[in-house]
Amino acid sequence: MKPKYLVRTADVPSYTPANHHHTFNQRLVGPETVGAKQMEVLLGTLHKGGGALPHAHPGIEQACHLLEGTAHVQVAGESFDMVPGDTCFFPADQMHVFTVTSDTPVKLLVIYSPPYGESPDKVIRPKQA
Repeated sequence: MKPKYLVRTADVPSYTPANHHHTFNQRLVGPETVGAKQMEVLLGTLHKGGGALPHAHPGIEQACHLLEGTAHVQVAGESFDMVPGDTCFFPADQMHVFTVTSDTPVKLLVIYSPPYGESPDKVIRPKQA
């Protein structure tokens, strides 16, 4: 019998998230994998030149823990570089940008609370000039 609460990354399909480029996510913890209702955990793989364009999530907090590679982050007026072992936090409703700076792919764990679920109504993009 397959365990109900064990997720093997190799068994989870990847998808390209909206508002990102050269990025592939796998939803490890969510309603469809373990029945989670209050949180969502993704494994992101971002290739050179990839990342997230400016955006925010209304009412959703996000944390990213960098496993491999390096990245540059901008959030709520702050700007910093990340190395493996670093974790950044994106407050709800705050614009943020994530950019790969390494030649090797970035791998990171992404946690959303409440779950984001790739829903277009849960993204705020900057106003066009």
